Formats: sequence, C-alpha cells, structure tokens
Amino acid sequence: RWGRRQRALLWAVLLAAWEAAWGQLRYSVPEEMPKGSFVGDVAKDLGLQLTAIHDRGVHTVERGRTQYFSLHGKTGHLVMAERIDREQLCEGVQQCVLRCELVVEGEMKFYEIEVEITDINDNQPTFREAEIELRMSETTAPGVRFPLPRAHDPDAGRNSLQSYELSGDEHFSLAVQAGPGGDQRPELVLAKGLGREEAAFHELVLRAMDGGDPARTGTARIRVTVLDANDNAPVFSQAEYTVRVPEDVPVSSTLVTVTATDVDEGLNGQVKYSYQTASVKASKIFHLDAETGVITLMHNLDFEEGNSYELEVQVRDGGDLSDIAKVVITVSDVNDNAPEILVRSALSEISEDAPSGSVVALLYVQDQDSGASGEVRCSLDGDVPFRLQSSHGSYYSVVPARELDREQATEPGLFRVGLHSGEVRTARFPLARDAARQSLVVLVKDHGRPALTATATLSVVLAESVAELLAELGSAAEAAAPGEPAAGLTRWLVLAVAAVSCLFLAFLLLLLALRLRRWRQQQLLPPAAGALRGVPVSHFVGIDGVRAFLQSYSHEVSLTADSRKSQLRFSGASCCDTLPARPPPDEPAPLLGDE
Repeated sequence: RWGRRQRALLWAVLLAAWEAAWGQLRYSVPEEMPKGSFVGDVAKDLGLQLTAIHDRGVHTVERGRTQYFSLHGKTGHLVMAERIDREQLCEGVQQCVLRCELVVEGEMKFYEIEVEITDINDNQPTFREAEIELRMSETTAPGVRFPLPRAHDPDAGRNSLQSYELSGDEHFSLAVQAGPGGDQRPELVLAKGLGREEAAFHELVLRAMDGGDPARTGTARIRVTVLDANDNAPVFSQAEYTVRVPEDVPVSSTLVTVTATDVDEGLNGQVKYSYQTASVKASKIFHLDAETGVITLMHNLDFEEGNSYELEVQVRDGGDLSDIAKVVITVSDVNDNAPEILVRSALSEISEDAPSGSVVALLYVQDQDSGASGEVRCSLDGDVPFRLQSSHGSYYSVVPARELDREQATEPGLFRVGLHSGEVRTARFPLARDAARQSLVVLVKDHGRPALTATATLSVVLAESVAELLAELGSAAEAAAPGEPAAGLTRWLVLAVAAVSCLFLAFLLLLLALRLRRWRQQQLLPPAAGALRGVPVSHFVGIDGVRAFLQSYSHEVSLTADSRKSQLRFSGASCCDTLPARPPPDEPAPLLGDE
C-alpha cells in the first residue's frame, strides 16, 4: 500500500508533467542566490536536446526591464542572471513570483516559466527611532495605554516580525493588540501609579523578534518623563482618512490634511503631528507637516510601481498624550504608457505553397497601464495577404490570410539594406516606372530599453546615360541652397562624375588609335605565299612594312703560330647578293615578291 508521502510525490510528478505538457514550468529558488546559480533543468523538463538549443534559436525573454534569468547554452539549465533581493523586488507581497518565457524560434513555440523567490531571514526587525521619548502626567491612572512605535521587518512568513518584549521596572507592562490586517501593535501600559517626587524618569527597553532560526532582534530605548497633570488627550477628527489621486498629480500638491484637537490650554493643548508607521518608500514620497498636518507630494507617483499607500499619523500634545489616525492614499491609473510590440520570432521569407496556418512571425504585445487603458487592439496596416491570430495571453501569430501567389504579390522595393552590415543593395532591376530620384532613410537602433535610434538619408539618382546623370545631379545641386552641405556634396559629385567620364573617353580614343595602327600594318604587309617562299625568316628585314633580303657572307680566317699578321681570305662563292641591282633612275623599282 502506498503511504501518504508516496501519494504526494506522485501528485507532484503528475502536476509537473501536466504543466510541462501545457507549456508552463515552475521552479523555486531562495533569494540572494549568486549570479549563475542553478534554477531548473529546462532542457530536461521540456525534452529538448542540447544541440537543438543552438539550432532552433532557444532563448529566454522577460517582460520587465531587468533580466533575472538566462539559459545556459551548454547545459540547458535556467540560471540566475542577477542577484535578487526579495524585499526590494516584492515589498509587501506574500508570494514573490517572477515570470519569463522560453521561445523556440525554429518551432515557433514558447513556454511560460514561473520562478518563486522564497524568503531567507536576512533582515532583522528595526524601529524607526532607536530612542523614544514619552511624557506622562503623574496623575495618569494605572491601566492607561500608550501606543508605541512598531518595528519593521521586510522579511516574509516566519522570518518576519513575530513578537515584542519589554524590560524595565514594575511601573510599566507591555500589551500587544492585533490590527485590522493582523499586524501586531505594541502598547505601553501603566501598571502602577507614578510619582514625580519618587522618580522623574523611567528607562525601558522594547525588543522586537522575528521567527527565524536563529531569531533576529531589534531594540529601542524608551525614556519616560513624569510631568504634571494633563488630563485631556488630543483626538483626531476621524479615525481614517481616505483619498484617491491620479498618478500624474503635480509634485508639491496637497493630498490630504489631518486635524486633531486638544481641549487643554497652554502647552498641554498644543499638538504636533508625526508618522507613527510608514514604509521607507512612503516617507520619501509623502511629506507631513508637523504643525498643520498637511500631507503633500514630494516625488512623482507611478501607478505601475505602487497603487496604494497606508500611513499612520500620530498626534501628541504638550503633555505627551497622543492619538493615532490611519491615512489611505490610493493612486488611480492614467493612460501614460504606450503599447509595445516585441517581435519574438520572424521569418524572412515564406514559400507561396506554404500550408494554411503557417506562422510567419510571433509577436508579443504589452501595455503597462491597467484597466481600459491597458487593453490593446492589434491589426495589420495595408493590403497584405496576412492576418493576426491570437495565440495565448498577449502573444499573436502572423499567418497567411489566403493562398499566397508570388505573381499577384506587391512589387518589392528597389533597394534593401543589410540587417547587420548596413550595406544598401538593389533588390531588383530598375524599371521605367521607377522615379529617377530615390530617397532612402536608413534607421539603426540598439537593443537597450528603451531602444535608441539614429537615421541617415541616402539620395540615389537613376540615369540611362552619363549626360542624363550629370543633368540630374546638376538639377539636384541647383535645388539645394548654396550654403547647405547637400549643395557642396552634389557639386563634388558632379565634378567627380565629369572627371571619370573624361578619363573613360580618353581611354576609348587611345584604344581606337592602337586598333587602327595595327589594322594599317596588316594591310601593308604581303601575304606569306609568293616569291619569298622558302627563304629563312632571319634573312629578312622589315622597314615601314617593306621586306628586303639580307646578304649573307662567309669568311675564312687562317693563323700561324709565328705570324704576327692574320691572313683573311674571302670566298667569292659564299657571297650572295640577295638584293637586285639598283634600277636606272627612270625605271621603277620592282616590288619584292613580284615575278
């Protein structure tokens, strides 16, 4: 038989499997974990292979401005990207849950991940003031209660404030009352009558303890001064003040005024106001005038950061009698946040025979406002063959609205720019209906939040000839003012194009002259066949296209050992005059090669 522990484990496993199947994962980590700490094995829980993390473009995205988690590419683990202070991130919230999405671009899927940040006992109870001054009349009857400042512990659950203790003398005791929200309110109770002649001062110690193991404590010293009679305590006009203000209320505006009256006269009838209990955040936003009880705004309100504040105001008279009133300030939302559209994944192209329902892009839409101001409507502008389809929550998918046909699609633009390189290229051949002058605006933005952008304008002139190009550039230069940078730039472009055109024309003329000279030489030279056939090439000399024979001579040289002079004998048979005799002046010289 299965025990209770086995059945609980089985239900936990089944619950985790059900959440994974429906695209949701839950993890829990304590606060103050260092960066890179393990949160959960996302790859194992979703059944993803480690190689698919890189191939399918798997990454995490978060809705807030700070990314607290990241996906480890080698292990598939979800790890901490930042150290988390639960008290700073989820102040006053019992369950601190952070959410992120795991997007698989290759499969057009996403999975929701919830991470609960559990509390650790890293804070001790603290009092707003370490020294507390109280004044009591010696005629105060035993049993009268005096509210004491409450300690604050930002930890949650058992690690938060649990109890109070009082140490001092027998004249006083401690009573703890439960407030409307279950909070503990310490009160000093006069257990025994006071006598100024007996003791003018009483020293007490108030100790606050949390429920951690080991427990943390905070202390405040109480000094009670015994005064003469003050038999009336100040009283607020109402026990609770409630005010609602919009989040765009100007700074220094008066929000509410608390008033209290004391029927005593003189010093005992003068009252002063102060905060009995207020969070550090609230005390920095709202200012309380000690003399008039006017509460004014010191810093701008933001509904998304805090929509309600509770303050406890205490009034004291000159005899140190007091009263407490509660002030609730509710912040109403105004439409001060524009909707945001984030592209989680997108395709650069799609086949015209793609099946119905194919996802082209995955979009996430969010608006930080609440209520009607936070509701958004999404649509696609222009006549495009696509439509928006709600996926889950704030996610939308871009899918074809009808069958795609590449030949009835809208004609693409003439230019395209590299997403990461910034290169501007033509996307198609220019057509006759394209404008001669094209103006391109290139926008670049970073990945910051909010994203910063910059633009550059590029002017392109389309022309069929150099003359037309020069005319277009000249008109563009005349259109610009003489002092503007565009006019100077166009002037230099005109000069550069003219210089290049002149160089190109000179090159064409030189090439034509060389061609003509070679053709003329070929026309003047005779064909290879004729009377000169069989004569070695080395026996010819060419002058201005006319070939002539060279004479070949053979000499015989004989030397003797004792002769100082060389004997040189010419052989008549070896001398061959290959050139014909010079004709008479009145006869024309025969051309070589004629028979």
